[in-house]
Amino acid sequence: MENVLVVGATGTTGHIIVNYLKGSQDFEPIAMVRNAEQDKDFSAHNIRTVHGDLEEDVSKTVEGIDKVIFAAGSGGNKVKEVDQDGAIKMIKASENANIKKFVMLSSMGADQPELSDQLQEYLKAKHNADEFLKQSSLNYTIVRPGTLNNNEGQGTIDLAKNFDEHGEITRDDVAQTLIQALRDDATNTSTFGILQGNTPIEEAIHDF
Repeated sequence: MENVLVVGATGTTGHIIVNYLKGSQDFEPIAMVRNAEQDKDFSAHNIRTVHGDLEEDVSKTVEGIDKVIFAAGSGGNKVKEVDQDGAIKMIKASENANIKKFVMLSSMGADQPELSDQLQEYLKAKHNADEFLKQSSLNYTIVRPGTLNNNEGQGTIDLAKNFDEHGEITRDDVAQTLIQALRDDATNTSTFGILQGNTPIEEAIHDF
């Protein structure tokens, strides 16, 4: 089994990712947490943790790790520090550790942040992190979902390099897509958007 570091494991989407990984036969999740209090929630379910803070040195967090899912988000409070600089720190650390694959949870609109009225600062931070990942030596996949909701996942999506319109997608289906991107070489060094749709996730990823 491959060890997968989940950055942002304490978030809503991160929790879903960790739970899916825990139930898989291919991956062992390692949840990145900031403190001992956050550690309790995962250790109670026999999920391994590593302590790390995206505003500090994260080089030790990737020791013994095979692949990384970056699903951290500042919630708008520390956009530059977390969504941009924190992501870049993790990318650098992953390069130094020869991580096999880095899957980035980005956002729809990160390709053209200047077009957004309310989210321009956030999308610019995501854009800068995405571009840094593209220029790195890492094997990567960048996934840009529409607006996230907490509805029940369907296991189906609409996937495209670019979308003309915005839309929504469940956090559950986003989590499943990120994990499928870990598995399928069809997504290597690629960037795509996802919305709720009718194509099974595995098929959509494999046919990309």
